[in-house]
Amino acid sequence: MSFANLSRLAGERPLRMLLVNAGEADNLTWAGLVQPLVLARRTLKHAFVLDVHTPATLLAGADEGWHVALLVADQPLPAPADATLRALIGRCRTAQYWGGVGAAVLWLAEAGVAGGVRLALPWALYADTEDITERAILTPHLYELDGRHLSCCGGAASTDFALTLIDCLFGAGIQSAIKEALCIDRVRGADERQRVALQARFGALQPKLSEAVTLMEANIEEPLTTDDVAQLVGLSRRQLERLFKQYLGSLPSRYYLELRLQRARQLLLETNHSIVQVGLMCGFSSGSHFSTAFGALFGNTPREERQRKLAAA
Repeated sequence: MSFANLSRLAGERPLRMLLVNAGEADNLTWAGLVQPLVLARRTLKHAFVLDVHTPATLLAGADEGWHVALLVADQPLPAPADATLRALIGRCRTAQYWGGVGAAVLWLAEAGVAGGVRLALPWALYADTEDITERAILTPHLYELDGRHLSCCGGAASTDFALTLIDCLFGAGIQSAIKEALCIDRVRGADERQRVALQARFGALQPKLSEAVTLMEANIEEPLTTDDVAQLVGLSRRQLERLFKQYLGSLPSRYYLELRLQRARQLLLETNHSIVQVGLMCGFSSGSHFSTAFGALFGNTPREERQRKLAAA
């Protein structure tokens, strides 16, 4: 689901957000998330209420009617006791959009509250996911929005995640001002990947899957067919499709299409190539097919994406 769907909250004033720090106050995941949001609160004043709690202070207080709620922890912290975690999840789930950042993403999956939900899990925690693959769909992306569920892999990606939330909730102008204050030139998109995620998760156990994805990434301008990929990695088409469905929650063709569209979005935001050129560079011979596929994944057309970039500048 596109993060643009969060913009349905843009008219809420004051907009109330809850952050629950279940880790250390000085870790990168927490600092990267909270700093842009604190600047947004200072800029927006009474239009944005940012409630920051520890698990203890949250559970001791009352529900404040939050629009967005996030449970945050840096890895490799262990999950809180079951009763405490259930209580924290209960509070966070009262928000319209809720989820986890960093190690808390794994906690939510292990608690069984993310069945069938796409989650951006920190790559370093992939070794701990043996028993939850059927309860959640773990993606190699930096952050995800699936229905009401938000997730972010943490670390430096927390800043990109926070700035994306600010853009969706308060507009590109506010985001640009905060980017300037933090000396940040570019916000990485939700669809960008943790570069080592697949290798860390599947490298030794599923080398054919890693090899197939590597082939796709190396052939963006002239895409291979699913049969080509299967033959090159030494599998049947059905075996390859089974691997992708089991471990990535997608068919190879769909995963490949998303890789190409993610690359196209990056080119639209970071280069001055024309929209037609970008489409061709990402394997789309038809402009209408490129525009339709791009809109289905991101919620806006390539032209609108380019215009957003120009407006923000």
